[in-house]
Amino acid sequence: MVESGVLDWVYVLTIVNRLLSSTVVITGFSLTIYILTHNLRSPVARAFSVLMTFVVLVYVGDVVLFQVASAEAALPWLKMQWVGIAFVPAAYLQFSDALLATTNDRSRLRHVMVLSSYLVGVGLVGLVIFTDLLVREVVYRPAAPQLRAGPLFWVFTVYFFLTVGGGAMNIQRARERCLTPTSRRRMTYLTLAFVAPALGVFPYVMLASLEVLLPPVVLLTLVLMGNVGVVLMVIVMAYPVAYFGVLMPDRVVKQRLAQFLLRGPLAATVVIVLLQTVPKVATTLGVSQDTVLFTTVVASLVLLQVGITMVQPLIDRLIYRQDQDEITLIRHLDNRLLTATDMRQFLENVLSAVCDTMRVTTAFVAMVEGRLFRRQAFYGNAAAVDTFLAAGDLQDAILSSLSAALPEHLAGLFNGAPPVVRQMFWIFPLRSVSGEVTLGMLGVETDRDLSSLSDDEASALAILVSQAENALVDRHLQQGLFGALEQIMPDIEAIQRLRSTVRYAGSPTVQSIDESLIYAPEFPQLVKDALRDYWGGPRLSESPLLRLAVVRQALDEYSGQPIQALRSVLLSAVEALRPAGERKMTTKEWLLYNILDLKFVRGERVSYIAGRLAMSESDLYRKQRVAIKEVARMLTRMEEAARTGLGPGFDSHDDQGAELGKRQQKAP
Repeated sequence: MVESGVLDWVYVLTIVNRLLSSTVVITGFSLTIYILTHNLRSPVARAFSVLMTFVVLVYVGDVVLFQVASAEAALPWLKMQWVGIAFVPAAYLQFSDALLATTNDRSRLRHVMVLSSYLVGVGLVGLVIFTDLLVREVVYRPAAPQLRAGPLFWVFTVYFFLTVGGGAMNIQRARERCLTPTSRRRMTYLTLAFVAPALGVFPYVMLASLEVLLPPVVLLTLVLMGNVGVVLMVIVMAYPVAYFGVLMPDRVVKQRLAQFLLRGPLAATVVIVLLQTVPKVATTLGVSQDTVLFTTVVASLVLLQVGITMVQPLIDRLIYRQDQDEITLIRHLDNRLLTATDMRQFLENVLSAVCDTMRVTTAFVAMVEGRLFRRQAFYGNAAAVDTFLAAGDLQDAILSSLSAALPEHLAGLFNGAPPVVRQMFWIFPLRSVSGEVTLGMLGVETDRDLSSLSDDEASALAILVSQAENALVDRHLQQGLFGALEQIMPDIEAIQRLRSTVRYAGSPTVQSIDESLIYAPEFPQLVKDALRDYWGGPRLSESPLLRLAVVRQALDEYSGQPIQALRSVLLSAVEALRPAGERKMTTKEWLLYNILDLKFVRGERVSYIAGRLAMSESDLYRKQRVAIKEVARMLTRMEEAARTGLGPGFDSHDDQGAELGKRQQKAP
């Protein structure tokens, strides 16, 4: 009876350990992919991914070994595990060295030790595969086969724990160098979780002699404790690593990682559990195994996604806590803002209803751009609408509408401004909330007389015109919001850089981020000022851009004249935006380059440029802001390349030098 109970416990522990080993594989693999896709540029993230790869390799072997039925079948998998075991100490040392490097503590000796430890790992793998010095024959035990320790196994044990211990000391040193509570807290997480994966992969069973084997229940219980610890500690380690190399607020990192863990590793683990347990239930119920398995897995995945969505508000409250009101407002903005496509689709629906109400086939909405109107949405004959808008004098028509009087039976409709008839079109002015600014107009092609409108038609038409007017008002306000966001975006990016920069003992006392102008929030404005005085002026001759490394590199080419060097660098950035092929004035891909060339390099007037590019002056100014930001982006690339000694950052055109000389001769 006692023996039967022991066998039951062995069976249960075997199943649980197999599931936990699968969970370690899923979690480790998932977090490796997550870290690499979000933090690839961070040495800490790359080192963590290497460590997780070797840990996962060991646990893949564990999952398979639960299924093998002989020593011969277990041997190749046990040796494959040793590939991971042999390199885990080196990966630990690399990870700890990368962490110390983030605290401005770099050591060539530690770098050499990391390389040496990987060479030792290669030697250990060779000993496992080709000799019996490190490990010997297989000791087969159901669910826990193991290799017998060789004469050099104790040497490996000392090396393993000394190397992992050295890595732990490095992390503790990195923690002591942290100056901020946040960085110290995250380094504490790493310190506490650091050794768990190492304890999980080390073949400690080989420390026992074959004459004093551990009882199966004790052995499987120890394995169970190790597996649980590894799963939890891998997640704890991944949490602080997820912050390295990202320029996002902490709340975003937490939210993304939580979402990934729930929808990735958790969902995959549920599927693994079902795959292991459902077949046995199906056999008991006498139902087709495939039927029960497919139904259960699909249903569980769907219900799990629904459950995660339902608990998401609770998770967000835990993550955001003190920022609930602001986060709610941000989400409402995301759901309420009208994009250009959203507004066009809405206006098309309104115009369709207008045509149905008036029994006509063509209607449109146009927005004001200077003294011109640009078609925003239409229904029906686009050619007729474009011909009408190109005819001109529409501003005068709008003004006459605002001063005209409505027929008596239509009084109170259309905001007090009746439509005006022009070339078989009724024009309804669309104005701002105050009524002082005309935002656009709604036009309807019809040969009817205004007085022929019935009360029901007029009321329905007035509602539709009001809806179109509200849409333009909202879009106008949102464009102002977007413009403000564009202006403050450099400040936001600079704040994120400051936020992501952690202060450590021994780090510079004044600099907390790179002092280069390319990271300054006012960098786009400095570029704009320099372009405005491209051919001479204080904004060029006294520009802080003269301090850029890429400008200093160009001094030799221009006989040490910094203004000429800066001018050439600006032109290089502008020319980098030039599309390939023959130049065209009105195509979209040439728009930014044409604005920069005509406005700043050639010094043409705004009215002339707007005419050449077939656009309004207000639209020209908007596109000019985008063009200047693109120049700033190109200058950033050039500066980063110059500071790293990699050249200009892109291939310049062959005729760029000749073009520069030609344009300098034409300087106004």
